[in-house]
Amino acid sequence: MQLGELKPNIKNTKRTRVGRGIGSGLGKTSGRGHKGQKARSGGGVRRGFEGGQTPLYRRLPKRGFTNIFRKNYTEVTLTMLNKSEATDVSVETLLAEGIISKENDGIVVLATGNLEKKLNVKAKRFTKAAAEKIEALGGKVEVI
Repeated sequence: MQLGELKPNIKNTKRTRVGRGIGSGLGKTSGRGHKGQKARSGGGVRRGFEGGQTPLYRRLPKRGFTNIFRKNYTEVTLTMLNKSEATDVSVETLLAEGIISKENDGIVVLATGNLEKKLNVKAKRFTKAAAEKIEALGGKVEVI
């Protein structure tokens, strides 16, 4: 054993059991003190409560809006498409090869990087530059 191989002992600390007699130091009131809101069962205040003062989330102005119809596309670059073994690239093949982890609302092909082989790509959206680069090598672009 070397000095650099030393590891601290594993501490197996048990959960503190409260309300088990005065000798334990946490008997009777079980560390909650006497009376009051926090001593009661289910007591305490909700998240964000500031003792009656207008809470921070109400004091700050609200701006903008959230578009509930927004589409969240998974971005795929031409560099990522180079890693694909298939000649017909679709969402299924990209998921199977592990190039993307999930589809979301479809995939969008971006023109980042350079494509090095002829591919037939099926996707929800393509940028103009990406479509041009794919077609320049003799590949096909198909919008699903």
